[in-house]
Amino acid sequence: MRVLLVEDDTDLVNSLKPRLQREGYVVETANNGVDAQFLGEEESFDAVILDLGLPQRPGLDVLTNWRHQGMTVPVLILTARDAWHERVDGLKAGADDYLGKPFHTDELLARLEALIRRSHGKADNELVSHGVRLLLSEQQAVKQSGEVIVLTGIEFRLLRYLMMHPDKVHSKSVLSEHIYEEEQIKDSNVIEVYINRLRHYFGKSFIENRRGQGYRLGPGTDNR
Repeated sequence: MRVLLVEDDTDLVNSLKPRLQREGYVVETANNGVDAQFLGEEESFDAVILDLGLPQRPGLDVLTNWRHQGMTVPVLILTARDAWHERVDGLKAGADDYLGKPFHTDELLARLEALIRRSHGKADNELVSHGVRLLLSEQQAVKQSGEVIVLTGIEFRLLRYLMMHPDKVHSKSVLSEHIYEEEQIKDSNVIEVYINRLRHYFGKSFIENRRGQGYRLGPGTDNR
């Protein structure tokens, strides 16, 4: 899952970004409203963490402009603890949730994960397909036989993205955007290596290749 973190507090970004990465998110950052709006319009994200008190352009204006353009990406806004009117304004402008500062990182992560699950129609903290269970909090998968597979970071991000979008065909370039950290080389050809690893774990038919298009979960999936 690819997340846009919009925050001008450098210390907060430096503490929050590594934690998000450890939880399996690919994180892009912006420290002002102008850059944030541009990134949101030009690139694809699964969720946005948006501070309202931004330089150059207020976060509320950024959110309002996104929604006017029809962008439906889930947005978690950050506000000052006592600024209740900011929370109300943010929700009216199209935010999906809010969190007051200061906050506990575990709560932010739980809210973010819930937002992403709900945006994909998933209620549980696990995904299921072809009898394979992906445990989101543990970053582990349970095979059809019951064997537990401890996934690497890239394997987890790739499997989660495919299982979150079970009916779509994904090109190599789209998959690379959503699984590679920004400092990693985004070589789309390496995707094949990780696709084959997942097939080795769960069976060749678990992921199918659409020639000239990309990859998707195999037919007959059972997702929830």
